[in-house]
Amino acid sequence: MNSYRQPGLVLTDRHFTVPLDHADPGGEQIEIFGREVVAASKAGQELPWLLYLEGGPGFGARRFTGAEAWLGRAVREFRVLLLDQRGTGLSTPANRQTLPLRGGPREQADYLAHFRADSIVRDCELIRPQLTGGAPWTVLGQSFGGFCAVRYLSSAPNGLSTVLITGGLPSLDAHADDVYRAAYPRVERKVAAHYARYPQDVERAREITAHLAEHRPECAGHRLTAEGFQSLGILLGGGSGSHQLHYLLENAFVRTPHGKELSDTFQEAMRTATSFAGHPLYALMHEAIYGQDGRPTAWSAERVREEFPQFDAATALGGDGPVLFTGESIHPWHFEVDPALRPLRETAELLAARTDWEPLYDPERLAANEVPVAAAVYHDDMYVDTAHALRTAAAIRGLRTWVTDEFEHDGLRAGGPRVLDRLLAVVRDEV
Repeated sequence: MNSYRQPGLVLTDRHFTVPLDHADPGGEQIEIFGREVVAASKAGQELPWLLYLEGGPGFGARRFTGAEAWLGRAVREFRVLLLDQRGTGLSTPANRQTLPLRGGPREQADYLAHFRADSIVRDCELIRPQLTGGAPWTVLGQSFGGFCAVRYLSSAPNGLSTVLITGGLPSLDAHADDVYRAAYPRVERKVAAHYARYPQDVERAREITAHLAEHRPECAGHRLTAEGFQSLGILLGGGSGSHQLHYLLENAFVRTPHGKELSDTFQEAMRTATSFAGHPLYALMHEAIYGQDGRPTAWSAERVREEFPQFDAATALGGDGPVLFTGESIHPWHFEVDPALRPLRETAELLAARTDWEPLYDPERLAANEVPVAAAVYHDDMYVDTAHALRTAAAIRGLRTWVTDEFEHDGLRAGGPRVLDRLLAVVRDEV
């Protein structure tokens, strides 16, 4: 273990060994990393533990600088473990560089089948007694981390003292098709709101889309396409996302000796915003997190998009309507344009075709739940359907919701201590 200090905090890097396949505990082992964080003034005290599960899938736990955001509130009463879920951060990362160690695409896909919420929760249950001495802990799950928390309630509730969820109540039984069928209309509403706020962006978006469709430039090996440009709509799910998108568009073009061209500034910003180099597991596993009914996900977002022709860029350019941005969805073309994903295209195809996903949630156990649970539900969340979330909330015995329009999906990051304070008050029946 390696301990060090930041202002007001003591941090300890911890490494754990867990089975790749929990059904074969004596088989191959992988390493999991977690960062313990405690207030410097309480470093020697016995404190309850809070496990933080990041959103994703495919993102390591946030790297904080000091007691910022919600972490400052948490360390007032908890010892916190910021967990890099398997395959992310420092936890046996899975990417184009490491996955070939497994073999070819088939072996890679079989390996990644062990990187869903069920395995993540079993990792947590092996780690917990090593830290708490067997005592249950509080889990704070953001977005996909909330999906993992619901899996935790379904499979190992005895390990939990309290569960706090922010923007992460999954449907218990929806296929990926149901998720995206509900998502596209939400995204369309967010795009309409953006264009109402910044009407000048309607023509800017059309001009950029037309240029990309004709020229398909490359930036650092990343092909910039009309579809990729539309995917910048993922920004619209955050509290400041509409403003970020507007500023990205405003300097798209420059005049050159060869005429009007996309600026290097815009091209680099678009490449950075659409690259999966830092989180390839998100692209590989995003639809797999919904697989559990014996049906393949089969590039669900791509198929369902055909039901919403208004999102087709060529159709928009052929008429006088606005180009619609898209949201949180992964498509086959991602694995063609992004150099971080290109070598993993066949692996992604095999995951999309997979049918042997096991059920993730246990409705009967959730209906009999005895663990105190509070969930922040953002009333027009672009990433997690509110209707799905509220149905799940009603299906988990004793769960209390805080439904708010004060924040978007990134409320835990944007609202910091206030959001965590509110959830703790809700779960403790103080409001």
